[in-house]
Amino acid sequence: MTEIRPRSFLWRREERTAILTLNRPEKRNPLTFEAYAELRDLFERLRLESDVRAVVLTGAGGNFCSGGDVHEIIGPLVEMREKGQMDKLLAFTRMTGDVVKAMRCCPQPIIAAVDGVCAGAGAILAMASDLRLGTPACRVAFLFTKVGLSGADMGACAMLPRIIGQGRAAELLYTGRFMGAEEAERWGFLNRVVASERLEAEALALASELANGPAFAHAMTKRCLHEEWAMGVDQAIEAEAVSQAICMQTEDFARAYRAFITKQAPVFEGA
Repeated sequence: MTEIRPRSFLWRREERTAILTLNRPEKRNPLTFEAYAELRDLFERLRLESDVRAVVLTGAGGNFCSGGDVHEIIGPLVEMREKGQMDKLLAFTRMTGDVVKAMRCCPQPIIAAVDGVCAGAGAILAMASDLRLGTPACRVAFLFTKVGLSGADMGACAMLPRIIGQGRAAELLYTGRFMGAEEAERWGFLNRVVASERLEAEALALASELANGPAFAHAMTKRCLHEEWAMGVDQAIEAEAVSQAICMQTEDFARAYRAFITKQAPVFEGA
């Protein structure tokens, strides 16, 4: 992958895994206009980067992300409202939605490693990831109603019910209340809870396992998980038949078979 030098977050590589760290710890890693745009552009770029096989998304300083920066985003949005600039407000909300679209369309599995506060747009970033690990200290809230906005933000009303169920999602999106780690795991938002000091290691271990697996097949799984939301069962079965037949044409499929018959572990190359 060509060099990336983001201004709004930290970016590093460990073999086939990329680690994206939101890095404004003094404010619990809030997002700015620039951060949204950089996140959108990065995840769009990952669609073309075959040497990155998995992504870990996390935050610095013991928190994941506190949402949009009150002074750098919410203040300017109120000013746009006072000036009647609906076109600018809509351009912003579409841009934030484009971040989620880019996350869902990039082929790499994204693992959110969540510690401390995970609120507002931060909760959306975790929601839009493929897998979520949390610590006992993590607290998740979709805070939009707390600032007079709809809970329908960046795809939350479409995605959150599919993760935790309609009634539970409605409760969180209406009330904006915080959900603790135990509840988040019990409701299915978190895949598992790990000790704070083990969060990065556990996330990287999971990412490494995925990165060393069949990348083409993982990308196909992610695509089907996303696209089949809008399909009936019969249509989904047909889509999966086509997807699986395509995967059967990859060399990774043949590698796995040859490894099995020789009683060796398969070494996947991604195609």
